[in-house]
Amino acid sequence: MTGQQTPARAANVLPYGDRINTVSIEDTFKWLGAGWRDFKRSGLTSLAYGGIFVLAGLILTAGLYLTGFEYLIAPLTAGFLLAGPALTVGFYTISRDLEAGVKPTFQSAFFAWRENPIHLLGMGLGLVLFLIIWVRLAVMTFAVSFPHTNLNIQSIVNTTLFTVDGWVFLAIGAAVGCVMATIAFVVSVFSLPLMLDRKADIIQALVTSVVAVIMNFRVMMVWAALVVVFTFAGLFTFYIGLAVSLPLIGHASWHAYRAVIKQPA
Repeated sequence: MTGQQTPARAANVLPYGDRINTVSIEDTFKWLGAGWRDFKRSGLTSLAYGGIFVLAGLILTAGLYLTGFEYLIAPLTAGFLLAGPALTVGFYTISRDLEAGVKPTFQSAFFAWRENPIHLLGMGLGLVLFLIIWVRLAVMTFAVSFPHTNLNIQSIVNTTLFTVDGWVFLAIGAAVGCVMATIAFVVSVFSLPLMLDRKADIIQALVTSVVAVIMNFRVMMVWAALVVVFTFAGLFTFYIGLAVSLPLIGHASWHAYRAVIKQPA
């Protein structure tokens, strides 16, 4: 009985709590199934939109390597989880069009931010700033931990993977990255689709997203884990897999939003 009353109490106490549905862990897999169906129904639109980020990742990695900044490749790749949510707005648009019986187009996905430019771009810039902070922290931590290590790929790999100090560095980096990724997830998982779908302002959207995660904490942690798994599956295939995993997560996230955030009467 207590477990059944908790969501009701939270809905009465937390801001915008009355706008939040409670969902189950089984629903996360339904969202993935719905996301996969949207990916297939969209034809080449989702694949082409996802391909932009594959190409961007390859160009960025090659550019860092050729200009001698290869030590930034690893933290930028790991930091994809911080700025990644901002990239999924176009997939929300595709899913919304499919939901409405409208044929999705690459143009509508690419320019999705125009529907609420101030708040969507503001959120995107905030996530990019979060990514920059993460990269600086990662580089500074490495520099302090290994002041005499040459900043090339071979030295970095040898130092971090085959020394005790390297394992400690990885543990600290993973802990810091996990905290930052969790914050980025909590504030963005529902705020971005809200800003797109209902033209909500950034403060209202952020608060609603945080409250929705609190009221569905266990379910959203499972969902976050699934997002991480599919994202890193795409990253570890030299970005190529992102052409599929990123659209899948983007479309599924739209269905998560539809399930968790109550629709207006």
